Amino acid sequence: MPTTHHAAPISSDEQALIVARDLADEFKRDSALRDRERLLPLAELDTFSRSGLWGISVPKEFGGAGVSNVTLAKVVALIAQADGSLGQIPQNHYYALEVLRVNGTPAQQLRLYGEVLAGQRFGNALAELGTKTAHDRTTRLARDGAGYRINGRKFYATGALYAQRIPTSVVDEHGIQHLAFVPRESQGLSVIDDWSGFGQRTTGSGSVVFDNVYVSADDVLPFQSAFERPTPVGPLAQILHAAIDTGIAHAAYQDALHFIRTKTRPWIDATSDKASEDPLTLKSLGQLSVRLSATDALLERAGELLDSAQADSTAASVAAASIAVAEARAISTETSLLAGTTLFELAGSQATLAEHGLDRHWRNARVHTLHDPVRWKYHAVGNYYLNDQNPPLRGTI
Repeated sequence: MPTTHHAAPISSDEQALIVARDLADEFKRDSALRDRERLLPLAELDTFSRSGLWGISVPKEFGGAGVSNVTLAKVVALIAQADGSLGQIPQNHYYALEVLRVNGTPAQQLRLYGEVLAGQRFGNALAELGTKTAHDRTTRLARDGAGYRINGRKFYATGALYAQRIPTSVVDEHGIQHLAFVPRESQGLSVIDDWSGFGQRTTGSGSVVFDNVYVSADDVLPFQSAFERPTPVGPLAQILHAAIDTGIAHAAYQDALHFIRTKTRPWIDATSDKASEDPLTLKSLGQLSVRLSATDALLERAGELLDSAQADSTAASVAAASIAVAEARAISTETSLLAGTTLFELAGSQATLAEHGLDRHWRNARVHTLHDPVRWKYHAVGNYYLNDQNPPLRGTI
């Protein structure tokens, strides 16, 4: 089981950003090596946990920093820029904390938030393979005395490999979904490191198997009800995905600048001595830079509207936040893929050599942006503005 480390206290948005920037500098150093060799970031995650950043979304009344969603997204983007996998690992941790905020009892909030502030990590066991749609669930929750038993198998369980608790979506005998915060050391629970995606290689997004796993009733929260009324749970999950893609885009962009300045040769028709003076290179980089700035701006705007929706969750405020997040998700998807491709187009053949590891940016973006299809985000945005139709209340739009 992963070791719990005492976490440093973080008390403000400003402090969270300072800590994230310092960590990003450290995590960037061996990110290409970890990707190439698929070296699990165990030491880095321990450092990440001790930093206190895993607790920054805990509300102030429970001892956390209660940072804005603008800050939370920036923190995730900074870590993802340093290492795309490290940026994704806490995504479902923050998501689970939002479900806890929205649906947990005061006693559950006090206890589970306290664990996080002490340095514990939450993973996830939500998605399943082989169901009719990506959102169908078959993992069962059955009564057993004062508690429950869980049976089923999950995949895409990002972070479970590194977690002390694994929030798990389960369906009871009435077909109602709940979220069980299952301790990692539970008997009958197996975490299998079988993630083989060609990008985001060290996220630990493999399988979790539940063989008659016991869970206390105190560790089970309502889940389905978070999507039967207006809550910010869905857009909160989505803004974190947008932040991950934004960070990956920045990483590719910065590596493109560095490679072109230091290694790329000018094209013969450019009539310039340096690749950095090639007019067509400048045009392409300028276009990418503008899109990256737009991505940053839409991510920040989405965070602001999500803050408003958390403060006052109505059908209108949650819809506005969801659409703003969908816009950020759409542009961050396209910009991260564009940045990974433009890097090679402008840097040239040398940039493809394995020792540089620059292909990881496109691979990371391509794998992560498949989380849910961007084409449906444009549909939701168009339907909202043209037909005044609010998006569906769920985790993905």
